[in-house]
Amino acid sequence: MRWSEVLRHGDQVVVAVVEVAGALIIFVGALWAALRFVVVGLRHRDAARFTPIRISLGRFLTLGLEFQLAGDILRTAVSPTFVEIGQLAAIATIRTALNFFLRREIAQEQRQVGQAGGGSPP
Repeated sequence: MRWSEVLRHGDQVVVAVVEVAGALIIFVGALWAALRFVVVGLRHRDAARFTPIRISLGRFLTLGLEFQLAGDILRTAVSPTFVEIGQLAAIATIRTALNFFLRREIAQEQRQVGQAGGGSPP
């Protein structure tokens, strides 16, 4: 096996590990939020109680998307073609926009929780 083949195979393994990590983070966050939603929903009917759950889910989504973007960057790091660079640019733009809006919504939710509760969000 030639050195370039070893690097290419190693790169594929690293990319897969990073992408799986991102998917697991999103899955765990969604599962956690769903379970908290059910528990809180059974105990309380106040919509404000769900805001900390949304904030936490947004954090999981943001972190998971960062890992997914890292996987995409790693995939194109070894001898990329112009097509791959264009795809990366499109994916990076979409994921960056998603992260921007998620972070903005998280910050807004945290401000609302802070104003309503007088304290810091959980």
